[in-house]
Amino acid sequence: MKTRRAIGSQAARNVLGIEIGGTKLQIVLGSRTGQIRERHRFNVNPLRGGIGIRRAIASALPALLKTGQPKAIGVGFGGPVDWRTGKICCSHQIKGWSKFELGPWLRELSGLPVAVDNDANVAALGEACCGAGQAANPVFYVTLGSGVGGGLVVDQAIYHGDTPGESEIGHIRLDRTGTIVEDRCSGWAVDRRIRALKAAGATGELVRLSAADTQGEARHLAAALAAQDPEARRILTETAQDLAFALSHVTHLFHPQVIVLGGGLSLLGEPLRAAVARHLPDFVMSAFSGGPEVRLAGLEEDSVPVGALRLAAKAR
Repeated sequence: MKTRRAIGSQAARNVLGIEIGGTKLQIVLGSRTGQIRERHRFNVNPLRGGIGIRRAIASALPALLKTGQPKAIGVGFGGPVDWRTGKICCSHQIKGWSKFELGPWLRELSGLPVAVDNDANVAALGEACCGAGQAANPVFYVTLGSGVGGGLVVDQAIYHGDTPGESEIGHIRLDRTGTIVEDRCSGWAVDRRIRALKAAGATGELVRLSAADTQGEARHLAAALAAQDPEARRILTETAQDLAFALSHVTHLFHPQVIVLGGGLSLLGEPLRAAVARHLPDFVMSAFSGGPEVRLAGLEEDSVPVGALRLAAKAR
């Protein structure tokens, strides 16, 4: 566990923000406007399941409740959620979450109002209010991690469709055979493409850099791009084209002013942003003048925690 404490006390205005993901758990103390004052970060062990994450939360909460005196809790959860009740549908990465009543559990544990939402929605809220989407409206956020998720923020509020409707861009089909965005644009999808190169006996900087890896190969893509590796360039182009095609549907339906790219794959930085921005106009009707501006997430790993602090203002 890593802990960071900010100097100064703002207890009268404190709230808690919690990010529950497949690889990390973050609990932050801060303001309803999204300022983080104290952070606790835990690495998640998938073998311990949901109960292991809940034990970590239950262990950290008493001290935070005592010293920070928060007034509410906001949670971004990595999976489908009934945002009205705080009940988890499931986690696609960690066992032990299906049908768990996370909101009621946290209310009983803390005695505080709680709001729970999907982590992509919460990250969208953070970026729209405090990150790359500030001063824009609407803002669409897409997270490119182990999977692909999305969130839409209108007038600084998360847009929810009819239950269980969310901005599930990762499950938009790219063709009639059933290929979805997540199959082509997630970090795991890029890993698979690089493994296929290695299996085919390809040579080049990307293959050399990832030779010893059996997972997480996508992290070498940035270095291979910098070295002008042609296979890395091809993977970037194909991924950007598929993502731009998916985002053209978002553009036609919701007309966001800004699209924000977040998640681990977005750490490719400007090459990815520029490629998506370059290809998006290819799929958008000319009346939209090329579509919305494409930006990289501005809050880095804090998109969800900051959004969770903002969400806490709506807790009940």
